[in-house]
Amino acid sequence: MGRLELLGEMLLELKQPDLALREFEASQVREPNRFRNYLGSARAAEMAGDNTKAAGYYQKLVALAKDADTMRPELVKAKTVAQR
Repeated sequence: MGRLELLGEMLLELKQPDLALREFEASQVREPNRFRNYLGSARAAEMAGDNTKAAGYYQKLVALAKDADTMRPELVKAKTVAQR
């Protein structure tokens, strides 16, 4: 996990989703297309009340894992939210 992703996760735990989202988005510039990053970004946006942005990140997560051979719980939720 990248340093900015880790900071984003910590900020989510501290109930600071706006700051967490900023760190996850900064991480995407340095390390694009990472599962944990899209998941963290979606969760942060959702916690911040930005459902449109959350749905976008969940859609990216589903697209990234389209060839996965297992269905992780995170992907089940991502597919549900992305289809709304």
